[in-house]
Amino acid sequence: MPKVALYNVNGTQVGEVELADAVFGIEPNTHVLHEAVLMQQASLRQGTHKTKGRSEVRGGGRKPWKQKGTGRARQGSIRAPQWKGGGIVFGPTPRSYAYKLPKKVRRLAIRSALSSKVIDNNIIVLDQLAMNAPKTKEFAAILNNLKIERKALVVAASYDDNLALSARNIPGVKFVAADGINVLDVMVYDKLIITKDAVSKVEEVLA
Repeated sequence: MPKVALYNVNGTQVGEVELADAVFGIEPNTHVLHEAVLMQQASLRQGTHKTKGRSEVRGGGRKPWKQKGTGRARQGSIRAPQWKGGGIVFGPTPRSYAYKLPKKVRRLAIRSALSSKVIDNNIIVLDQLAMNAPKTKEFAAILNNLKIERKALVVAASYDDNLALSARNIPGVKFVAADGINVLDVMVYDKLIITKDAVSKVEEVLA
């Protein structure tokens, strides 16, 4: 089992914690990680793009000239695709880009992401993390104590309004509950700060 240092909010090491091999100690599967990130990014696309076809553009109700006898090419509408201002052929229409990977693949992906943080020494486990009121300054001080200089994902066992409100105004910092942890966030943020209780909760689900 991989062992990592256990810190308090003052940045002092207060012990060690053992992480489950099945969740934090596997060989990361880079292909599955890539597929999981693509899936999440695709699901985030709005898909609100839209162009107008020839039946939707304004005008073009009358045949521009008679079919025969003019010497010009036959035309049925000035809003046909070959005309300026005409409809678009096979243009994009609103759609959902979301799709799902098999459950076993998704679980392997999140385990691979967590294990990669352990391998790269980019995981910090806290004994506890709580705030009595939303205080961005206090939350920033905790990050400073932990020597966080880059983007960080903060994970607690359950959602806490005080923590969420304190973290949201700090650039490059995101707070999520243990049940909301996902591959994209783990890979995008440089450091993973997770409480000991959250570790237990994640291991309970993924082990």
